[in-house]
Amino acid sequence: MRRPRRRVPLALLLPAGLGLLFLVLPLVGLLARAPWTTLPQRLAQPGVLTALRLSLQTATLATLLCVVLGVPLAWLLARVEFPGRRLVRALVTVPLVLPPVVGGVALLLVFGRRGLLGSWLDATFGVTLPFTTTGVVLAEAFVAMPFLVIAVEGALRGADPRYEEAAATLGAGRWITFTHVTLPLVAPGIAAGAVLCWARALGEFGATITFAGNYPGRTQTMPLAVYLALETDLPAAIVLSLILLAVSVAILAGLRDRWVGAP
Repeated sequence: MRRPRRRVPLALLLPAGLGLLFLVLPLVGLLARAPWTTLPQRLAQPGVLTALRLSLQTATLATLLCVVLGVPLAWLLARVEFPGRRLVRALVTVPLVLPPVVGGVALLLVFGRRGLLGSWLDATFGVTLPFTTTGVVLAEAFVAMPFLVIAVEGALRGADPRYEEAAATLGAGRWITFTHVTLPLVAPGIAAGAVLCWARALGEFGATITFAGNYPGRTQTMPLAVYLALETDLPAAIVLSLILLAVSVAILAGLRDRWVGAP
């Protein structure tokens, strides 16, 4: 039996509509001001293609780094009881609320030439991370990893532990259980977390410009190219923004059943 529809109070409907307009109007303005007639030519410009290629490469590498480090970390938080677990979980989520510029400064203090680890890397191996493409990857991974860890930990907590217990009773060790039972169980969560992680890495600005700089072809990703184009070429900035908007919409469409598919 269908429930009767209740009348929406005007006191809730009005601010809800204003909130929706507040979120949608900037996107409408971006689409309205886009140089559609010259869009193909602007997309083919070398600077745009270079920034796009570098963004895709660094975001993908940062996501791979986050998966390699973040999935075991999420498993540790979800499956192992140890003193200070709440503190560790809080530390993992700090980059979510930390201003990205502050994250870039923190990375400089650790991996810079005079940093805690950077001075040793430079003196021992001759490796310098700031203002390099590798620095872009590190900056993006720093701000994006919490998205993956939270998603995978949630998937692990929602998975039925009886399958892992059955594997253990059959003589499987922790590693075999993890690779053959746990990972397949939480594979959708890992995929969703990796996509969100990749999207966050693709849009990273503050930590990247602080730790890696803004050098075309080496560290200038799409968000940095938008920032630079705003000062000299507004249509180019709009075109770059449209690319990032298209990627965001595609990600939402791909994750609609998981994140926005509720009735």
